[in-house]
Amino acid sequence: MHGAPASASGSAAADRHVAVEYSSDDEWAGRLVAFVRTGLDGGEQVRYFADVTDPGLVVRTLTERGVDAGAAVRRGQLVVTTADETYPAGARFDPDAVIGLWRRAVEAAAARGHRSLRVIGEMSRGARHRAGAERLLEYELRIHQEVFERLPLTAWCFYDRRLVPGDALELLAGAHLTRSGTAARPGGGPVLSVAPLAGPPGFRLSGSAGYESRRVTASAAAAVAASPAPDLTLDLSRLDHLDVAAFADLARAAHRRTSRTPVRLLGSPPALTRMLELFPELGAGLEESGQ
Repeated sequence: MHGAPASASGSAAADRHVAVEYSSDDEWAGRLVAFVRTGLDGGEQVRYFADVTDPGLVVRTLTERGVDAGAAVRRGQLVVTTADETYPAGARFDPDAVIGLWRRAVEAAAARGHRSLRVIGEMSRGARHRAGAERLLEYELRIHQEVFERLPLTAWCFYDRRLVPGDALELLAGAHLTRSGTAARPGGGPVLSVAPLAGPPGFRLSGSAGYESRRVTASAAAAVAASPAPDLTLDLSRLDHLDVAAFADLARAAHRRTSRTPVRLLGSPPALTRMLELFPELGAGLEESGQ
């Protein structure tokens, strides 16, 4: 069954993993207070992972706007810390390690008697040249199925437009099925974007998969290879262009999967059929479908 399991609040996975964009301190504060108040009132544990914001400012802002943050911190229902203190230590960002962290955090919240876990994470760290940052898109693509479809977790990813470059913001926020505070931007979106599917496990590629989008294709391929779903779908119906190198990356990723079930291709562009005729070895691990 592919439907998203209900959280403690009965909401679906797509509504519990949200990209939240803002451009001012007041916007940040308003979204912070609404999210935290809902969680505290609902008996959830609430965690804030700060990147550039002083954790003390988070608590003061909540208090100034009518939330008894001090009491919530003392009883362990509200935890405010920095991302560097919380995420697994190491030289590089590791999606597998962070996915494991969420599982343990949900278990810890339940052990304390909380109905579920609510999290805010500042995503400005993705704009810096941190080792492994190129795997952040892979991580965002994977956690829809590997975390939010499985665990009672609600997370708002905070994107400060003043800190995150427009291209990176569009790419990373676009990997969420739900976005809030989206503003129109000149120049359109990224050349290639990737998002999880709302129904069956899988991903949708939109735009042009060529040389200029090689890193995005690599992230999508890594998400395909790592997905634990027995059946996986790649929706290519919104691709305007797919070159041989990009397709080879995706085909090799499908072949590396632990599941022996072929990856289902939806809406394959005509160029893909020609590629398979020229390079039949790429077809291993793939199954074309027009539906």
